[in-house]
Amino acid sequence: MDTLDIVVFLIYIVGIAIFGSTFFKKTKTSSSYTLGNKDIPQWVITMSIFATFVSSISYLALPGNAFQSNWNAFVFSLSLPIASLIASRFFVPLYRKVNSPSAYTFMEQRFGTWARIYVSFCYLLTQLMRIGTILYLLGLTLNAIAGWDITTIIVLTGLVVAVYSMLGGISAVLWTDAIQGIILIVGAIVCLGFILFSMPEGPFQMFEIAMDNRKFGLGSFELDLSKPTFWVVLIYGIVVNLQNYGVDQNYVQRYMASKTDKDAKRSALMGGLLYVPISALFLFIGTALFAYYESVATLPTELQGANMGDRVFPYFIVNVLPSGMSGLLIASIFAAGMSTISTSFNSSATVFLTDYYNKYYKKTATNEQRMRVLYIASSVISIIGILIAIAMINVKSALDAWWKLASIFSGGMLGLFLLAIFSRHKNTVGAILGVISGLAVILWLSLSNILLGPNALGNQFHTYLTIVFGTGIIFLVGFLISLCGKENNTK
Repeated sequence: MDTLDIVVFLIYIVGIAIFGSTFFKKTKTSSSYTLGNKDIPQWVITMSIFATFVSSISYLALPGNAFQSNWNAFVFSLSLPIASLIASRFFVPLYRKVNSPSAYTFMEQRFGTWARIYVSFCYLLTQLMRIGTILYLLGLTLNAIAGWDITTIIVLTGLVVAVYSMLGGISAVLWTDAIQGIILIVGAIVCLGFILFSMPEGPFQMFEIAMDNRKFGLGSFELDLSKPTFWVVLIYGIVVNLQNYGVDQNYVQRYMASKTDKDAKRSALMGGLLYVPISALFLFIGTALFAYYESVATLPTELQGANMGDRVFPYFIVNVLPSGMSGLLIASIFAAGMSTISTSFNSSATVFLTDYYNKYYKKTATNEQRMRVLYIASSVISIIGILIAIAMINVKSALDAWWKLASIFSGGMLGLFLLAIFSRHKNTVGAILGVISGLAVILWLSLSNILLGPNALGNQFHTYLTIVFGTGIIFLVGFLISLCGKENNTK
């Protein structure tokens, strides 16, 4: 990194931190800290939902996947319109009616205290793994570009985000997300344009090379559940994105921060749809990088092995992009990651306050006590996330690692939400047995290879299907027992 790149990057980091901190005066109460003051424009919430979904996982790992293989990961994006439409139609009105800062109050209303604890605990575990993965990728990027120590980068980045998200609350998170979303889109477009017009025979040469190497393929269409085929990724995407847009506190908090029900529905729908073309843009960058290194330059030997796709884009940024543009791309990558991390800090602290502290420790806490809990919870979560990121330094493929970890730690919580919404009967025993059955399936699919070896029955299914089967089992078992049980009180 030369002086201009460092200046551009530091201007972004310092500017975002200062801007986010300016909202401190608007977050004097726990309500304004977690839900804002109902004065956030719809476009800001829409961009915030988009920026929350996009992270350094998308910005680095999607180009890495496209460079290494094809556009199979885009199938995941194709499921988003389905998930965001269902969320805006069913989930958003539900949460606005319940009117709670926590997405998981509804679970207690339907099935009791245990359900609220289960889904909120699953959420917190998932967020910790998400924070760790994103911080790791940010550290990996700056390490490849500037040679700085990955651990130092992870720690400093985590602390910077923690400070401005704590000072400014949800208002700071939403506004900085919106700005970061714009920055990351501009950075990606500029980078792709540079690659295309750097091809010796012009932009169309990239398409020729990509077509010759089948880089635009969406994966195999065969009915093989042991591989990441088109159908496996599509089903996985529908379930995961329904979980994101339907039951994830990160998104529910944005629905609740919207001025009106109509604004909340629009933001949920448009925030999801915006990701589809942007994810295609990220994949396009990976494909263009493949064509570039096939025709213009050669990657060093250490980047030519398998599972090195995550490192190609950072290498290109530092070695090929002109001065100043490299700084913009680094800022874009950090924008993608920091927006998601700040969201996780604020939402996780909100869950801890609402679902644990207020519920079981001090129901009549003063505003000062609630604010203190929010600050402490955010601090603890940031520290744990940083430690997880440091532990992930040796993971080879960040995208695959995140998808696998998300399947395990989310615990099929979507199944319980679907049961609560679509079942006409309130059967607590059925719901509990459904969760136990779903968790048993998740653990079996996750651990069968370790316990029984590669020929175990669970290894016949791809890891992406773990959350699919877990969700399905929870819903089906709970629904069937509810139909047959005696506790058939309707909603």
